[in-house]
Amino acid sequence: MNIKSKYMLSGARYLILIIGAIVILFPIIWAISSSFKSNIEVLKIPVQWIPKEMKWENYTTPFKERPIARYFLNSIVAAGFVTISNLFFSSMAGYGFSKFNIPGKKWLFLFVLSTLMVPIQVIIVPLYLIINNLGWINSYQGLIVPLMVNGFGVFLMRQFIMGIPDEYMDAARIDGSSEIAIFFRIVLPLSRQALAALGIFSFVANWDEFLWPLVVINSDKLSTLPLGIAKFQGTYSSQYNQLLAMSLLATLPLLIVFVFIQRRFIESLSLSGLKQ
Repeated sequence: MNIKSKYMLSGARYLILIIGAIVILFPIIWAISSSFKSNIEVLKIPVQWIPKEMKWENYTTPFKERPIARYFLNSIVAAGFVTISNLFFSSMAGYGFSKFNIPGKKWLFLFVLSTLMVPIQVIIVPLYLIINNLGWINSYQGLIVPLMVNGFGVFLMRQFIMGIPDEYMDAARIDGSSEIAIFFRIVLPLSRQALAALGIFSFVANWDEFLWPLVVINSDKLSTLPLGIAKFQGTYSSQYNQLLAMSLLATLPLLIVFVFIQRRFIESLSLSGLKQ
């Protein structure tokens, strides 16, 4: 391949990347622009990219008319507790599946993996009946407990912990360490990359969770952010400008979480079982 062909191939690659970036960024730029428009301008065709007048009240009015701060708090509590519990139970189950010879371990792990093929819509009725019988409807327990652990987390942690040499655990056992001590002092510190990846996946999934809170929560006091944002869409009219403003604010916690642990997240994609 001559130099001219190399330059043409490189230019074609950059062109494809630029087109892809424009396609991805188009709705984001439109959402940011529209969050400062009047509701009439948002619906105007053709699209008017620059607002005639910056409507800063789109970001302040919802906080005055609705308990947006409470929605944020509920989402942080729910997503935070679910993420922490998922990290703990998934890593513990992954340690057991990867390093212990348990009778029927293979079939039990296959059963855990089979839960990945069952969407929550299939089990939502029996799950609701269980939560109702426990008296957890419209409570933090009902919002958090059914989502505390999932099959994907167990699979991810098992794949990663399998790569930790058994010699570390054997040496700790010779020194008299208990399995609990080995788990907390050896397994968890060596699994930081996988924990970071699972933490991001779990937090994002539960921060955006809409269906289960919609089913189990019927009080505005316990509504999460997705439920609160949905209330900007009415039967006869919708405040799309305020809806877009609140949707952009809702992405800030996700960006903050990713910025703080992005390095370990990227490391986990290359070091964990995701590449196997």
